[in-house]
Amino acid sequence: MPSSAHLLGQAGEAAAAHLQAQGFTIVERNYRFRRAEVDLIARLGDALLVFVEVKARSSARFGHPEEFVTERKRALFRLAAEQYQEEVNWAGDIRFDILALQQVAGGFRLEHFEDAFY
Repeated sequence: MPSSAHLLGQAGEAAAAHLQAQGFTIVERNYRFRRAEVDLIARLGDALLVFVEVKARSSARFGHPEEFVTERKRALFRLAAEQYQEEVNWAGDIRFDILALQQVAGGFRLEHFEDAFY
């Protein structure tokens, strides 16, 4: 059985590949600002910047992955997003997405929740 770190690494790669297949360009991975971390920052053209929380679970036994994005995590996520926008002087639209991955035989079942919170 793979370790949780290995699972997270695989999930991150699957999430990035999913976004790229949808036409996004990954501009940052694991962006950190103070105590906040954004797993992926992706851009769609010059109009949209998407801040993505990747949540992976080996099973839904204790809940679905997306249910583990707490209000505290959302607040930290918004803080990091504001900082990143200032750093790169972003004036376009932004969105907060959750990519929920659950391990299944041979890979992951992925659900993409667009505009999951603000």
